[in-house]
Amino acid sequence: MKCIYCGNAESKVVDSRSTDDGNSIRRRRECLQCGKRFTTYEVIESTPVLVVKNDGTRQPFDPLKIKSGVIKSCEKRPVAIRDIDALVTSVEKQVYNSLEQEVPSRKIGELVMERLKELDPIAYVRFASVYRDFRDVTTFIEFINEFK
Repeated sequence: MKCIYCGNAESKVVDSRSTDDGNSIRRRRECLQCGKRFTTYEVIESTPVLVVKNDGTRQPFDPLKIKSGVIKSCEKRPVAIRDIDALVTSVEKQVYNSLEQEVPSRKIGELVMERLKELDPIAYVRFASVYRDFRDVTTFIEFINEFK
């Protein structure tokens, strides 16, 4: 790490501690040439994940969009917000752990539906009815029969 005062590349770490949010490490360093101290932060490098929509467009992955959709499907249902947050976190981890830079929106929708099915069957059907965009009652009834 280059010293911000003299430009020397050699320094030693005097103190290390996690930041308050826990997403980075604060390091206090001392330059081996001039002896002055400076602070650096170490953060995990993350590559952005893009969601490939059905029409071929791409947009950044946003877990808040998942949360919003799940909250709508759980409206007036006995589902705690902590359970919704756990569902969103689970889907988010799976998306990032796939190590793919582009994930089809269909895959994300299926992941959400898997977890919603376990969490609340009514919320699952609500989410599926919007996500799968049923064109008629017959298709919807077929889906319900598969669910049984």
